[in-house]
Amino acid sequence: MSAAVDRILGALADPVRRRAIDLLRARPHSAGELAAALDLAPPAMSRHLRALKDGGLVEDGHPSFDARVRIYSLKDGATDELRRWLAETEALWAHQLSSFKHHVEGDE
Repeated sequence: MSAAVDRILGALADPVRRRAIDLLRARPHSAGELAAALDLAPPAMSRHLRALKDGGLVEDGHPSFDARVRIYSLKDGATDELRRWLAETEALWAHQLSSFKHHVEGDE
């Protein structure tokens, strides 16, 4: 497994971060909006957002009207490598199960 997949899975391991991802799927949010929606203190939300950024899942930017505000959004293509790994793993399991099925059916 690649380091990128490890980082993504590590970032998604926490249920609060998965809920933040769910909110960001709907639209970009500020850290304050996310903290309020998830009932978290701002420092805790900041730690979760850092983990999501380190995992390569979210990115931040500043709106043109206020450079002091950071708006977080999902990063395009962030889960591509994870999806490739899952597809390869699923194909391996499907092959293994198919082989096992043929083995069992051949012994009857």
